Amino acid sequence: MEAPAAPPDPAEPQIVEITVSSPDQMRELGRKLAELLRAGDLVILSGELGAGKTTLTRGLGEGLGVRGAVTSPTFVMARVHPALGDGPPLVHVDAYRLSGGLETMEDFDLDVSLSDSVVVVEWGEGKVEELTDERLRILIHRAVGDTTDEVRHVTLTGLGDRWARAGLSVLTA
Repeated sequence: MEAPAAPPDPAEPQIVEITVSSPDQMRELGRKLAELLRAGDLVILSGELGAGKTTLTRGLGEGLGVRGAVTSPTFVMARVHPALGDGPPLVHVDAYRLSGGLETMEDFDLDVSLSDSVVVVEWGEGKVEELTDERLRILIHRAVGDTTDEVRHVTLTGLGDRWARAGLSVLTA
């Protein structure tokens, strides 16, 4: 008889790599990921311009069942999408034009929103990590300059006990 697998070590990042070949697949990845998300989750999205960060977030919004079309919050910096059902609202932030760390984002009250929402921050690396030790970093990579290739390589890195137990590997199925 085979011994049961040991639970993941929360001190070790949980890393899943996925390749998507179209915007529709990126949205579907967002819908699948939404099934794992819950209030209190911080998702930090990174990637080149046009990599698919907003497309992934659109899928998250669909999967979470929130009100309003999820669009890039570039000019408003943040949008709150209330839940239509029992799930958490989605707070979608674009930190592209913001410099500095968490102190530059204080006006968004992300520390208050985080406890009862799913907070997604595009371009948030180096700016919002202080909010929680348990977060999901998503890097979307595409070949820069190749506008004909829709293939994206997505690396999800779950940090902390929350993501050690979340089962990110279901996203590759």
